[in-house]
Amino acid sequence: IYEDRIYKLSINCAKEAVKRNVKVFVQVSTADVYESTGTASKEDSKTKPWNVPAEYKLKVDKELQNMPGLNLVILRPAVVYGIGSMTGLTPRLICGRVYKQLNEQMNFLWGGDLKINTVHVDDVVRSVWHSANWYVSSDNASPGAPVIFNLADQNDTTQEAVNTHIREIFGIKTGFKGDLTTKLASAVITMKEITEDINDIHMETWSHLLKANNIKNSPLTPYLDMELLSNNAISVDGTKISSKTGFTYDHPKVTTASLEEIIADFENLNIWPKKQVS
Repeated sequence: IYEDRIYKLSINCAKEAVKRNVKVFVQVSTADVYESTGTASKEDSKTKPWNVPAEYKLKVDKELQNMPGLNLVILRPAVVYGIGSMTGLTPRLICGRVYKQLNEQMNFLWGGDLKINTVHVDDVVRSVWHSANWYVSSDNASPGAPVIFNLADQNDTTQEAVNTHIREIFGIKTGFKGDLTTKLASAVITMKEITEDINDIHMETWSHLLKANNIKNSPLTPYLDMELLSNNAISVDGTKISSKTGFTYDHPKVTTASLEEIIADFENLNIWPKKQVS
């Protein structure tokens, strides 16, 4: 599936772009391709994808940079959030709704200082058009030279920063298991077993909420992949696109209002439970 929908799709589109002599081809990759270290990854930082989609995105990135005749810009966004996003921060919001229903404290693994740098979907969309226009401008570098830009706001978002908003939205308590506690638990049982136990609780409660709110089907899910529960920091330096091209981020940091917009949109689509149930 990843081979077809990420690799083959991107490569086929790029080959067609070469045939049609397009002025610039913008590839939206991911910041998940970088090795998780203690510092913010720059565009030339070491790559070490920590999930399967990122492995295929990096495979595409490398092949496109060596494709003759392709005028290329690669964008690598951090965690994308905003209206319409069903991944990114949305699973955390869904978990918040689950624990609101359970009337329990929501605890994440690892610590509050774990970086999950963010970028708003509107800024991602704007960056595509902005970087394309910049690339074809007369003052740009030589045509044909591939360019890579990271996308990350100025918030340097952490798990605790997101939890602050979740507490305000749902009125619940949040916390963290901490590195030592998580490592000790992982030593006793596998991360796969930990993930399965967490998902069992989340999925059952979410299903109950949907049914009680007469929502027959929703693409939203609190299901968390094992990789998302691992100790992988998403720490990205997104300043190069600004210093190099003059791009500005309209959403420099995550706000409670920006997360509430996501929920409100899902409610209007009738795929998010509005009311508490017994």
